[in-house]
Amino acid sequence: MKLGFIIICRYSSRRLPGKILKELQGKPILQYIFERLAVVVPKENIVVATSVEDSDIPIIEYCKRNSINYFKGPLNNVAQRFLECGEQYSFDYIARINGDNILVDIESVKEMIQVARTEKYDFISNVKNRTFPKGMSIEIVKTKYYKRLYQEFYSEGHFEHVTQYLYTMKDQNNHFYYYNTNCPEAAGIQLAIDNKQDFALIEKIISNFERDHINYGLHDIYEIYKLVRQNG
Repeated sequence: MKLGFIIICRYSSRRLPGKILKELQGKPILQYIFERLAVVVPKENIVVATSVEDSDIPIIEYCKRNSINYFKGPLNNVAQRFLECGEQYSFDYIARINGDNILVDIESVKEMIQVARTEKYDFISNVKNRTFPKGMSIEIVKTKYYKRLYQEFYSEGHFEHVTQYLYTMKDQNNHFYYYNTNCPEAAGIQLAIDNKQDFALIEKIISNFERDHINYGLHDIYEIYKLVRQNG
């Protein structure tokens, strides 16, 4: 079973243009995401999915310089981009990682991969009921299953938000929802980089790292988050 992790991003972010390549402590956001995934996923199974628009050329050039696999698809139909990327790389399962998820939790990735490898489920997600921080979302879906469901998408939100339709389905017996039991007090806190304020917060958190970022998990990050918020 071939499982691929797809980092979905574009350069023309509305609230924070160019954020995917903005640097924190001398390293672009994209590189943080790639390095955290590469702890548990073969590098060749990590793909950056951006768009065919000229505005996303800087992302493509960065991937080329750093030997990161990439895919170019529609700008606004993100679901189609996600699906076609998975098919091009012949992934049996595709995992969605947003480009603002700089601190994706490595242990969660490991455990959710193990669930996917049983092949008992078509969709594995840690998003439902939001027990994890925003910015640590992981969704893994069987490619053939997603392709079938894609034919049923009908709203703009389904095509833009990739997995939105899957949560509306009545029969979810083939879905596995992974919940945060390690650090439940961190549920729902904002660790995604959506705007300048989020960027400043994450910059403060990372500046408190004394070791390489890949050595920090959910509980460690939450403790630093509390310290940063307390100190303003």
